[in-house]
Amino acid sequence: MRTKYRWFVVGIFFIFMLLHQADKLLIGPLTTSIMEAFQLTRTQMGALSTGALVVGALCYPLWGYLYDRYARAKLLALASFIWGSTTWLSALAPTYPTFLLTRASTGIDDSSYPGLYSLVSDYFAPQQRGRVIGLLQVAMPVGYLLGMLLALTLRDTLGWRGVFYLTGSMGILLAWVIYLGVREVPRGGSEPELSGLGEELTQYHFEWSIARGLFAKPTLRLLFIQGFLGVFPWNVITYWTFNYLETERGYDEGRIMGTMVAAVLAMALGNPVAGWLGDLAFKRTPRGRVLVATSGILLGAIFLALALNVPPEQTALFGVLLTITAFFMPFAASNVVATVYDVTLPEIRSTALAVQYFIESAGAALAPLLAGIIADQTSLKTAFLLICISAWLICAGFFALVAFRVPKDVALLRAQLRARAAQS
Repeated sequence: MRTKYRWFVVGIFFIFMLLHQADKLLIGPLTTSIMEAFQLTRTQMGALSTGALVVGALCYPLWGYLYDRYARAKLLALASFIWGSTTWLSALAPTYPTFLLTRASTGIDDSSYPGLYSLVSDYFAPQQRGRVIGLLQVAMPVGYLLGMLLALTLRDTLGWRGVFYLTGSMGILLAWVIYLGVREVPRGGSEPELSGLGEELTQYHFEWSIARGLFAKPTLRLLFIQGFLGVFPWNVITYWTFNYLETERGYDEGRIMGTMVAAVLAMALGNPVAGWLGDLAFKRTPRGRVLVATSGILLGAIFLALALNVPPEQTALFGVLLTITAFFMPFAASNVVATVYDVTLPEIRSTALAVQYFIESAGAALAPLLAGIIADQTSLKTAFLLICISAWLICAGFFALVAFRVPKDVALLRAQLRARAAQS
């Protein structure tokens, strides 16, 4: 596979993730406008995000199975079309119940990323995957920033419905770009042990017996368990930060923009740094990626707690601490994906990551609603502290257990791949 084409595919996927995340996360900066339009409480608003998360969680196993059985590139084009269509339906919804239903339907395509990462992993060798995945995940915080810019600059002219029409149209257009421009590659083709086998790799395909074995692998079991709480902080912070800055810190749009731009850019930088550090550490020890992830979430928890306890009038200090928090927040993301692939056979990698994301979404689906309930009774600051800090501390404990076990599971996978190469 030519290097230029590999990076062309990465570029297409980056644009897909950038625009998809902008669309997905528009709900945050548009929260106040939507609440005013439908006269909603914070609990009702939290239910909107929870609905999409529930649907996304339920669709993960289906997407994982389809990606491991059929052409991943064509399925990604379908996911992009679904994204655009469901966003248009959300813009058309006349009442809160119908909007709740249509926003829930946007969760269908939110669970489509396992196939994207699986396909990319077959373009790049294991020692490069962390940084490539980290680079792709830059699109998530930058997409958040793009969504924020679209919302804040267009909501007064186009209205929140008009913004949804715009991003939905992008999804439909991009579906054709992926369908025509991205080619499928053999599963496992980038593994060093399987290099040069070519079409012989197609004899290995998804089997239920192999997929069920995912739960017998200790590293994956531990990652699945920590994943249940791991994305609670992400969903609470991305969903409620705008409302927190507006209502509890008294920021105007200009100050919100300045604070969030700095934080999002720091988060964008944290993704490739985390992937690069993970790859570098992985070359030294199979525990490397997990150690980088653990360090990141512990530092993120510390700086978030410090930021939330800064008085509202100390805007500069709050901005600095929030920016540092944002830098460390993504340290686990790319390293968890790469670790899943470090211990999983190529033909079930989409399923493995889908299970990981399914469990994460199942745990996180209640996070925005739970934060809304706590905020209605106390404050958003209290909701952030209770949910985010406790979740990160528990996850750090599970990562420590993963670090103890992962070398054995990495060695087992390399042995399985060498055995396949010997048989071919």
